[in-house]
Amino acid sequence: MAALRNACGLALILALAAAAEAAPRRKAPPGAPADLSPADAAVWPYPPPDPRSWWDDDRPRPPEAADPLGGRRLSSRDRLVPVDNGIEPTVYRLWGLQPLQTQPLTADEMVLEVWTRPARSVRQAVIRVTVRSDGRAFVQARAGYACCEPGVARRVGFDAGLPAGAAASFLALRVAPMWDAPRDVRVIDPSVSTEAICVDGVAYDLTLLLPGRSRSLRRACDEAAIGQAADALGAAFAAALGQEPRFDVLFPGGAGFAAAKAAYQDLLAGGGGLQPAPRTRPQPPGLADQPAG
Repeated sequence: MAALRNACGLALILALAAAAEAAPRRKAPPGAPADLSPADAAVWPYPPPDPRSWWDDDRPRPPEAADPLGGRRLSSRDRLVPVDNGIEPTVYRLWGLQPLQTQPLTADEMVLEVWTRPARSVRQAVIRVTVRSDGRAFVQARAGYACCEPGVARRVGFDAGLPAGAAASFLALRVAPMWDAPRDVRVIDPSVSTEAICVDGVAYDLTLLLPGRSRSLRRACDEAAIGQAADALGAAFAAALGQEPRFDVLFPGGAGFAAAKAAYQDLLAGGGGLQPAPRTRPQPPGLADQPAG
């Protein structure tokens, strides 16, 4: 009996399919697309769109990972943290990121940002890790050609949430000694009689944003100088790599900064160190350091 029911069902399906094939297709109205569906053909031509709707209709909100601190409103008593990392708010907008200068933070929150600038290329990248007070962490990254066009050419990027527990490793970086170092440094190595001249390599600009203060560092070319910031660099790249293949291909060496960290440790062991560069700028004052006004 079951076999008979199955056979009847199959015969009915085949009959309906044959009838659909034999049915004459409704011709599309003049000027309409050839692949217009019968339902759309019945109401062709469509009513003209209302130009106002493009401006007035509600737009979808960006996903949480695209703006982890979105929806916050500053009160009259809030003061934004001074950020002096050389990146103007309009530049952040070009890269599709909220400007750090307008990001309000509460206790137990932080933003770690890393800009990568090769000496012989206009292909730049930025990684931003945000830790919220609810314990969640997010990574945003962008890469593109920062030259020769009004926008950022061939830009790629992504916004993603990080696994549970990822926030702890970034929160530990808040008290790293490197944030008390000068913004720009030069390497002093007793075993080298002349100062190195940087003509190649990569410059890393790091910014740490905390409630009440920010710190910015630039470490370029010399492995020992970069090694001082190896922990923060390694953590940021580890969070970003593996999310987007077009971003990953820019960093064939992965997230490894072990060699740079070893070079820095060898420098210190040999009696050397990092000194402020001749024209380094002071760090911006924290909110507690500003006079009440």
